[in-house]
Amino acid sequence: MNQTILKDVDGNLYKTVIIVEQVWMAENLKVTKYNNGDAIPTGHSDSEWSNLSTGVYAVYNDDKSNTDTYGNLYNWYAINDPRGLAPEGWHVATDKEWETLVDLLGGLQNAGGKMKEIGTTHWDSPNEAATNQTGFTALAGGLRDNMGYIYLGEAGFFWSSTEDPIGNEFFPDNSCAWYWTLRHSFTDVFRVSNPQQNAFSVRCIKD
Repeated sequence: MNQTILKDVDGNLYKTVIIVEQVWMAENLKVTKYNNGDAIPTGHSDSEWSNLSTGVYAVYNDDKSNTDTYGNLYNWYAINDPRGLAPEGWHVATDKEWETLVDLLGGLQNAGGKMKEIGTTHWDSPNEAATNQTGFTALAGGLRDNMGYIYLGEAGFFWSSTEDPIGNEFFPDNSCAWYWTLRHSFTDVFRVSNPQQNAFSVRCIKD
């Protein structure tokens, strides 16, 4: 497990970590511009979220201090924007790359504890089986949807860059995408599909 430093277009610095055969950001993305310098819109109300179909970001509870710890929350349209969200030489991890990471760490039922930050500073108790032996340092940054901000301390939600055009039984009429989530009361990692309007944390992986 070796760590280096990565810089985004805003000048934010991130730790990175080698996990077996992959190189990941060890912190959540917090950039506010696309790679061409265009600002990513923010500041939308809860009622506006369900109607958005372009890239936006939010800061949990609109509290700027949360950016330093948890990064920003992005809807999937920001991830899919051709102007690029990830730092140069990196990309938002695909669903397959997340699957590979989880498989390398022992599968869905075992990988979560190896990825979560130790302790209850950024996770609610019991933070089941958290060892962070990978250095991935997943945090429970919560999410934002059209109902507002929820699950800070309880769960971390991480978008993949992979669309799920079929959707699922709960959101059959929405365009969905795949995300991966870790929870304070489980050692498991969960793969789920959700509407692209939702705002989750983002981790990037080296090209």
